[in-house]
Amino acid sequence: MTEIQRPGALYQQVAAAIRKAILSGEFEPGAPLPSEAQLIERYQVSRPTVRNAVAALRAEGLIEVRHGKGSFVRSDGQPAVTIERSISRTPDGGFVMPNGAVWDEAEEPSPYRSHTTKATGQLLELGEDEALFGCDRLLIDPTSGTRAMHRTLIPFEVADSVPLLADAPDRLPASVYWILTKVGHELWWSETVRARMPLPDERTALRLPDATPILHVARVSHGTDDRPLMLEELRVGADRAELAYRITADEAPARSSRA
Repeated sequence: MTEIQRPGALYQQVAAAIRKAILSGEFEPGAPLPSEAQLIERYQVSRPTVRNAVAALRAEGLIEVRHGKGSFVRSDGQPAVTIERSISRTPDGGFVMPNGAVWDEAEEPSPYRSHTTKATGQLLELGEDEALFGCDRLLIDPTSGTRAMHRTLIPFEVADSVPLLADAPDRLPASVYWILTKVGHELWWSETVRARMPLPDERTALRLPDATPILHVARVSHGTDDRPLMLEELRVGADRAELAYRITADEAPARSSRA
């Protein structure tokens, strides 16, 4: 029995004591948290105090609730999926993404028409409210159950110049790359990654535990004159996936000599 005798809000004291037990390894990662009755007995506090303490630790991400099973100490194990962020060419001139065979589509692709926002407009070097073709996909890794949200955004002006894109805006990215090269573009890609907390619809679609951030990956396909042609956005739970990159060394620019 560990009676709480420190100053401060009582539920915060209990949360601090449970946190210490988790960080010390007494409550092991992946193991169920002691029941409410056990925590009440251990800390000599009321049921509402224990519930508030557990809620605070859920908000911190130390505890997750598994529906129908109870509260568990969040595991600190390795992510379930490694997503290789590279692109390869095939002998016939096509494109292959290493993880292309990993993901199944959990739902039918959803093509639609949209407009640039401030963020997507900056990535595509367009103003706000420029017309776009969009396609959303909900993906799932059949081995681990990891879910990911993938979005492609293609400006109307790009699709209008490439009829195959306007006719089928729900094409997979590798197919879009191939089409763009067939009309004369030499492609290169830029990519940024940031972590952020999910929006409610993202949390629901990705089935994220409490207080879990997502990895938001933005890849821009550039063509002739470095023009942005397509934006892809990948969103996946940061607790379930890690990104892997192959990095090669570019030649350093020659230094100018001074007379």
